[in-house]
Amino acid sequence: MNHSVEKVLWVRQWNDSLFSFAVSRPSSFRFQSGQFVMLGLPVNGKPLLRAYSMASPHYAEELEFLSIIVQDGPLTSRLQHIKAGDDLLLAAKPVGSLVLDALLPGKNLHMIGTGTGLAPWLSLARDPDVYDRFDSVTVQHTVRNKDDLAYFDLLSSKLADDPLVADEAATKFHYDWVATRNTEAGQDHRRITDRIRDGSYKLDPETDRVMLCGSMAMIKETASILEGLGFVEGAMSGPGTFVLERAFVG
Repeated sequence: MNHSVEKVLWVRQWNDSLFSFAVSRPSSFRFQSGQFVMLGLPVNGKPLLRAYSMASPHYAEELEFLSIIVQDGPLTSRLQHIKAGDDLLLAAKPVGSLVLDALLPGKNLHMIGTGTGLAPWLSLARDPDVYDRFDSVTVQHTVRNKDDLAYFDLLSSKLADDPLVADEAATKFHYDWVATRNTEAGQDHRRITDRIRDGSYKLDPETDRVMLCGSMAMIKETASILEGLGFVEGAMSGPGTFVLERAFVG
């Protein structure tokens, strides 16, 4: 696999098991918001690479990523120790199906994710093209604990500091978060699959378009529910009313 060596620009720790980081972007690297790339480190003289969704939009000068820490994970056990100035390996070709062109035209976009499945939504939510295509844009993020809600301030502010999308996001953007172990009064702590199933999170294939990213179990369960509601899975070769990243599902 062709890859380049890029510099770590910054690292932000969200909690003991979650962090973000950015690397330099090669001038030749082009991607669509929502795609992923293979990223990693050399281990025992060989590249150890894993798939990471870009959290930055396609026009950004740097490439931003969100990672969980798995203490015995072959890559993340090492990746958690990176700091600004370190080198990382970046594959030359981005891929992925979580892109606007895999969806049919619609009124409302729902980007549903768990854990680090938030990353592609950060890319898309900061892309002006999303607001040109949809009247309403929702990032739905489900985690276990409230401190797992990376980028909470950014999203709860409706991207107020983003110079390209702030004006449209002020009226079109919605942030729906769920922490399943949260006990705050008045806050719904049920999983998104339960909320869709009982109709409290309403989705209609006539007007709504859905993207899914996160745990394999959530993606498979939600996809099944959506198909039961009349949604049809899309891809670049044939757009539909919902899309998921099959590279992460298997």
